[in-house]
Amino acid sequence: MKYYDKLIFELSREGRTGFSLPENGWKDSPDDIPGNLRRCRLPDLPQVSEPDAVRHYINLSDMNFGVDTGFYPLGSCTMKYNPKINEEISAHPGFSGLHPLQPAETVQGALKLYAELSSWLCSLTGMSAFTLNPFAGAHGELTGLMIMRQYHISRGDTKRTRIIVPDSAHGTNPASAAVCGLEVVQVKSTPAGTIDVGDLMPLLDDTVAGIMMTNPNTLGLFETEIREIEASVHAAGGLLYYDGANMNALLGKVRPGDMGFDIMHLNLHKTFSTPHGGGGPGAGPVGVSSRLAGLLPSPVVIRDGKTGKFSMAGNPGGPGRISGFAGNFGVLMKACAYIMALGKRNVTKVGPYAVLAANYIKESLKDRYRLPVPSLCKHEFVFDGLKDVSPAVDGISTLDVAKRLLDYGFHAPTIYFPLLFHQSIMIEPTETESKETLDAFIEAMRKIADEAVSEPELLKTAPHCTPVGRPDETLAATHPVLKF
Repeated sequence: MKYYDKLIFELSREGRTGFSLPENGWKDSPDDIPGNLRRCRLPDLPQVSEPDAVRHYINLSDMNFGVDTGFYPLGSCTMKYNPKINEEISAHPGFSGLHPLQPAETVQGALKLYAELSSWLCSLTGMSAFTLNPFAGAHGELTGLMIMRQYHISRGDTKRTRIIVPDSAHGTNPASAAVCGLEVVQVKSTPAGTIDVGDLMPLLDDTVAGIMMTNPNTLGLFETEIREIEASVHAAGGLLYYDGANMNALLGKVRPGDMGFDIMHLNLHKTFSTPHGGGGPGAGPVGVSSRLAGLLPSPVVIRDGKTGKFSMAGNPGGPGRISGFAGNFGVLMKACAYIMALGKRNVTKVGPYAVLAANYIKESLKDRYRLPVPSLCKHEFVFDGLKDVSPAVDGISTLDVAKRLLDYGFHAPTIYFPLLFHQSIMIEPTETESKETLDAFIEAMRKIADEAVSEPELLKTAPHCTPVGRPDETLAATHPVLKF
């Protein structure tokens, strides 16, 4: 162990300090802390010098893995690169220094950007109106489902309390539906990985509020029967909800509104490159078709047709407020910067490059990893463990492959999801990675497949080169150690 690999408490030495302050010469100063508010004893903090404290935290940060340090093929989350100019723009004092309670006349620029971003998202998705207020994708799902329920209730159709969700859906779909008070009904997938239309049809009755779909779906496959699904759901009186988590594959090429979806959410912290992870902040704008535009949550940004001035107002037809003020404005500005930097022409290249990268990796590894659905994928695809089933690799799991990948300097992809396959490995490279990076990842995955045969214990005990080895994940979840 190197000296600075030690915990800061291990570096502590009695009497050592990292600061020096002059004594207060004004004994009767009102700044003195009253005796009844003072600590009875000093806090139990490490006693270290300032350089030791700084090095401790810098070294801890070096142990973190992020999209700025390496390839992050995390399927279903689109962990793509976040351009640094977006950060600079959102941190501009003209944006970051605003207060949400300022009068509208003093924040016209911010309201204009809110309105323009809404308009751009409408153009990219085929929706008629957007609210940017939700704080995250799952929050957007909940908001969209609230709008769906509001639509049916406003028409007196109160018995529509069931929502259809595919068995390949993201876990947030049934969770959001349950929170919204809807009963979740599962529709099966075909062996080809798409929605089984034959299984769907008997589920469509006058109690169905709608269906939640991702297209392309969680296997990275485009739902080619979307027109038939759309016509059938609408004929039954239901609405179509689009989970925009996989919109990265279609950006600038195909629009959910043109497929017949009535409601959708977007993950700005995915498709539009704003930072993702660490619990937020995120943004999950919700778009709706023209017949639902009056049901968006409050507040809404409106523009006076005569003066051109912007203001915020309540929307009596919607579900009320679903967030504080108008969402995570700093995140919205990063998405604005991303769209403006790409422009109308280059935004159409995002989807094709993401699809190309995913298919390149898939085709390069399908001889070593089992590919349960061999058709053309979109932005992501799923392997079902190693293709080799000889006795030599018996007992090697997807978890072992993922742990060993860390030793090669790559973050592991999503594993054991979707639940359609026992040894799922979901890989999503995004459009921002170079061919050299993809080739290095492919080489590492091929080496791991070789090691599974020649040195299986190497995989079973991986990782070997990370600051933390392989913990007992069940014990860590049930009995976490949250303090020293």
